[in-house]
Amino acid sequence: MRRPDKRLLPSWAIKDPRKLRALPARKLPRTVPPHDEAVEAICAVIRRIPFGWVATYGQVAAMAGLPRRARLVGRVLQRLDPQAKIPWHRVVNAKGEVSYSLSRNGGDILQRRLLEKEGITFDDKNRLNLERCRWLD
Repeated sequence: MRRPDKRLLPSWAIKDPRKLRALPARKLPRTVPPHDEAVEAICAVIRRIPFGWVATYGQVAAMAGLPRRARLVGRVLQRLDPQAKIPWHRVVNAKGEVSYSLSRNGGDILQRRLLEKEGITFDDKNRLNLERCRWLD
């Protein structure tokens, strides 16, 4: 089992992590606070990705000053307000694929369509050419 990041846990869970396992899953602390500095940094990087270009989750995390926190970028995007003016669809995984998941409720299909509208093409393995399409700031 992976150890939770201490920076995202309440102080009582750091002192006695056994209490964290004893709680029902719905009462676990949120891993992405709504107005956190990390969330703001991630959103700021994603807003800078230009039309027709993509970035990977790990690349966004590193540019936001959060190296090795690609999963945090995914969690932030998953909980993003639909009305937010953030080009979330320009973030793909390290293989150059749209990350498919049942929890996205069709967002993965929408993401591919939005990328295709921006002129990004996919091969027969549903991958885009990261060497050509990756945004390098």
